[in-house]
Amino acid sequence: MKKIINDPKRVVDESVAGFGLAHADLVKVETDPIHVVRADAPVAGKVGLVSGGGSGHEPLHAGFVGPGMLDAAVPGAVFTSPTPDPILAATKAVDGGKGVLHIVKNYTGDVLNFETAADLAAADGIEVRAVVTNDDVAVKDSLYTAGRRGVGGTVLVEKIAGAAADRGDDLDQVAEIAERVNANVRSMGMALTPCIVPHAGEPSFTLAEDEVEIGIGIHGEPGRERIKLEPADAIVDRLITPIIDDLPYSSGDRVLLFVNGMGGTPQIELYIAYRRAAEVLAEKGITIERSLVGNYITSLEMQGFSITLLKLDDEMVRLWDAPVHTAALRWGR
Repeated sequence: MKKIINDPKRVVDESVAGFGLAHADLVKVETDPIHVVRADAPVAGKVGLVSGGGSGHEPLHAGFVGPGMLDAAVPGAVFTSPTPDPILAATKAVDGGKGVLHIVKNYTGDVLNFETAADLAAADGIEVRAVVTNDDVAVKDSLYTAGRRGVGGTVLVEKIAGAAADRGDDLDQVAEIAERVNANVRSMGMALTPCIVPHAGEPSFTLAEDEVEIGIGIHGEPGRERIKLEPADAIVDRLITPIIDDLPYSSGDRVLLFVNGMGGTPQIELYIAYRRAAEVLAEKGITIERSLVGNYITSLEMQGFSITLLKLDDEMVRLWDAPVHTAALRWGR
């Protein structure tokens, strides 16, 4: 194992500390218990947005803390849910008097620990709602989940709900738009290689040199099938066809197309994948109105990518275009 680390047990603490130093204009890092909040938190009269989960998916979630997106992020150990205590601390830190929305990826530990934190916050007089993202069409149940996994669609939920909170929507309204985005977004990913969790010191799974995993999870969970390596266009077709069929998306739909790298995939390959996905959508009469390409929800150094489609309406477009200023996503400010 070759990694640029010191002590495997200190990876998250040291990384989060470095993140806080690098982006001190945007965030504050609290260490006991560990959580990241926007520098001006709490914002009075604004719904607070909190997300989090296991580390190793950077820039998710801390990279999306800032005006126009999240108010706080709670990093757990690598691929391990944060416990209720730091989630509760983050919730209290961003409570501006209008309640707090938890955005939770559908992994069993995350769901249970955020629920516990919400109950504790309610006992302290903070109104909390939760939206659970479950956009992965690859598998219905897995080692980590009951139901579908929350993956790339989480980024889009956080951005659009964050814009709604920024414009002054109340808690019910922010939760409604977050649920609407989740209901209209679908994703699927693949891997060329496994990743290596620092404290484990060995690959999370094995693939032969000529094999790829279709439908992989962001923790290295197995997907739909293991196949021989194919050209990029064929792999894109294997991912986007089940996505389109699932909602389903149809001719006349307007979409946001998000091609996401899993951490070790260069941009040149992501744009090859985007090109083919755009061709498939055009052939089906589906219009791409907005795009996002890059490494936004990763799995350490895994080589691979995912495709996410969001069926847009006018309000979603306005909220997507609204200003955002975070470490990993920014425009309009």
